[in-house]
Formats: sequence, C-alpha cells, structure tokens
Amino acid sequence: MAAIDTTRSAQFQTASVGLNISRFVAAFTAWKDARATRKALSVLSDRELDDIGLTRSDIAKFSARG
Repeated sequence: MAAIDTTRSAQFQTASVGLNISRFVAAFTAWKDARATRKALSVLSDRELDDIGLTRSDIAKFSARG
C-alpha cells in the first residue's frame, strides 16, 4: 500500500490563503484611502483646488484610477 504525504500541500494551501487575504486587505486599504482622498478633495472649492493645482476633472480622473 502506498503512502501519500499531504503535509506540503496543506502548508502550500495555507500560505496561498494567507497571501490572498493579504492581497485583499491591501486592495481594500488602498480603496479606502483613495475614497477618503476623493471625499476630502470634493468638499474643496474650485479656488482651493486651483491653489493646489487641481480641477474637478482631476478628482474624477483620480476616481477612475482608484
């Protein structure tokens, strides 16, 4: 009767799940940061945006990237 060692694949699966969770957390954190930035920029007046070198369309472009 042959014996099958499943220890390696179990470790690999655990590492893979951990990596996927890490990627999800990183993506969620980036999305949340981008959302907060868009919200902060959206409440600025056109004059304030001009002072920092941005326009309303720049906020929309930033939204597309995030």
